[in-house]
Parts: sequence; structure tokens; C-alpha cells
Amino acid sequence: MSEGTFGTAVNCMDGRVQLPVIDWLKKEYDLDYVDMVTEAGPVGILSGERAGPIEAIRDRVLISNNVHGSRLIAVVAHGDCAGNPVPRDGSIKQLRESMAVISSWNLSATIVGLWVDETDWQVELIATSSFSS
Repeated sequence: MSEGTFGTAVNCMDGRVQLPVIDWLKKEYDLDYVDMVTEAGPVGILSGERAGPIEAIRDRVLISNNVHGSRLIAVVAHGDCAGNPVPRDGSIKQLRESMAVISSWNLSATIVGLWVDETDWQVELIATSSFSS
């Protein structure tokens, strides 16, 4: 296991959301590091509404959880997403479905769903779930 406290963010590859998410997670959960698992529109992929590499996402989350000891997994959706261009309500629905998919991986972790607004890039906590293996 690595030194320091780790969290994991399953986030969009969009560079506009990277720093707001990292900064928010470090502050809110007192983390030293945030492992980033990025894809274009990951909530669309995890919810099954878009084709994409679910197994690759899972493999990277497992490395963060098992090797770095991450006990927090954030799933992120955001406005103005080029990879998953759906309205906020649709993204929030996909976000919740994505949290359920990640919970099925039987990790000992808290899973949080985050929304990042496209007007000011502020992070909003949508949902929190704790699951244990």
C-alpha cells in the first residue's frame, strides 16, 4: 500500500472538470491524492447508455482500491459534456446507475456521485453510498 490517503475519481476526460474535482475531494474527504480514471462521458458508459470500456474502468478502480488503499470512489458527471451530451437530469440518472454498477464490484468503499456545473465549475454532491465486500 502507498503512503498517504487516496481517493478515486471516475471522471470525464474533459480538462475543465479535473482540478475542481481533485480540489473538492481533497478538501471534503481530507485526501492526499486522487487517482483519476478518465473516459469521455463515463456515466454514459457505466450506465450502459453508451458503448465503452467498462472493464478497463473497473480494472483501474480496482488498482486504486487494492494497491493504493482508496476507500472513496467518486463518480463524476458534468454539464456541457461532449462525450455524453445529455441534459442534467439524464446525467444525474446515469450517475446514480453508475454508482450502482460500481457498488456491484463489492469494494470496501464509500461511493459518491458528483455533478460539476458548466457555468462556474463548482462541484455538487448528489448522492453517497457505502458498500462493503
